[in-house]
Amino acid sequence: MSSYQIVSGSTQQLRDTKDFLESLNSLPEFNRDLIVTRAPGRLDVMGGIADYSGSLVLQLPIADAAHVALQKNDNQRLRLVSLPAKKTESPRIFEMSLAEFSTAAGPIAYRNARQRFTLQADQHWAAYVAGSFLVLMREKQANFASGAIIIIKSDVPEGKGVSSSAALEVATMQAVVTAFGVEVSPQELAVLCQKVENLVAGAPCGLMDQMTSSCGEAGHLLELLCQPSDLKGLLSLPEEIQVWGVDSGIRHSVGGSDYGTVRTAAFMGYRMIAELAGFPVSLVSEGKVLVDDSQWNGYLANITPEEFARDYAEHLPEQLSGRDFLQRLAGITDPVTSVKPEVDYPVRQATQHPVLEHHRVQSFARIIRNWQGLADGPELGELMFASHESYSSCGLGSTGTDLLVNLVRELSDEGLFGARITGGGSGGTVAIIARRDAEAAINKVATRYHEQTGYQPLVISGSSPGASTFGHLVLQQ
Repeated sequence: MSSYQIVSGSTQQLRDTKDFLESLNSLPEFNRDLIVTRAPGRLDVMGGIADYSGSLVLQLPIADAAHVALQKNDNQRLRLVSLPAKKTESPRIFEMSLAEFSTAAGPIAYRNARQRFTLQADQHWAAYVAGSFLVLMREKQANFASGAIIIIKSDVPEGKGVSSSAALEVATMQAVVTAFGVEVSPQELAVLCQKVENLVAGAPCGLMDQMTSSCGEAGHLLELLCQPSDLKGLLSLPEEIQVWGVDSGIRHSVGGSDYGTVRTAAFMGYRMIAELAGFPVSLVSEGKVLVDDSQWNGYLANITPEEFARDYAEHLPEQLSGRDFLQRLAGITDPVTSVKPEVDYPVRQATQHPVLEHHRVQSFARIIRNWQGLADGPELGELMFASHESYSSCGLGSTGTDLLVNLVRELSDEGLFGARITGGGSGGTVAIIARRDAEAAINKVATRYHEQTGYQPLVISGSSPGASTFGHLVLQQ
């Protein structure tokens, strides 16, 4: 058993970091200096799936986080050990040679790495970690003459819509660039992590998750304009209010078909609007096109609600098969999803959602910025309720999240202002905004949900710093 001490960096009095450091002392994996990093999950307060259409989003880094400890070794082997949530469970272990990521011509293609990690379903989790090395090889020309042992411990709930994957990616990437001396800014680190998820793990997510995990600050909403990554700043939550998350118990997956269907439908709608507007279009490859759009810069969010209703809504079908779309328009501009001929897409609602959501998020941010007191709370709540209804209209609702939102409505006189489904939808967590002293009402929502469904929901509260603020620790024996 080894004993480590911090020689650089600070735990910032975070209890979970202290617990993680204590767990390292009982592991036989290490015999030299360690780099330790930490990255939180996030609660999607407003914006959600409109990020890929250029919307403004507001995201809160949560208290739960992923930790990574990295030790370089003398060969090109990569050994990943993911510690279980319960001590009675066994860790997940994955090993590979980093030479698998290289050919005589240079780093392998992302599609080849994606195929490599899908061969065995129980090893797909490793793509979110090992993918950092390939992305750095391809995007930053990093050369890894040595490998690493990486220990992972995440307290971010999986499948709840609070970005457990982004926390894992950001903590890993932060550790790798630190240990191997690759210079990247916090924002660039988030972009690189998105590439890990999109191109290596194969999950079509926007950038808001990784950006919040990397650049967020405790107690602040990260304000990000996703065009593609314009970090506007941080909005401090007023002292009188707080944001909670309540888990519906319905498993959420950003790689699920519902999220992908709605995302693709939004890009189909944009392509149809581009044709109506007369923008020049060029075919890049089968299923992919480029649109010369100087009016909205390629983003649905830049269309005003009035413009959309007046000029485009009635021309978009409520449902359209992928086959009919491809016969008419060849492809979409989204680089990470494709139109499937056999799928029916909710084109009109999926296209309308980011147009209206961007407007709602702007209004929400303006209220926070010009906060006049608790009398402004109900207006914030109505914006969240409207966002939730729009999600459901896209087909991304669920009976559990609808029930939670309705329970919040019923308890509005106890300090609960509003609620909405978060992230990719189709289950997961509901975000609730309320008076800071409304914890009893939040617990009442959880209790009533348990009484009606039999599921005891997880309540998420608190906030913590992003990975860039935490920095890294150096440990020595």
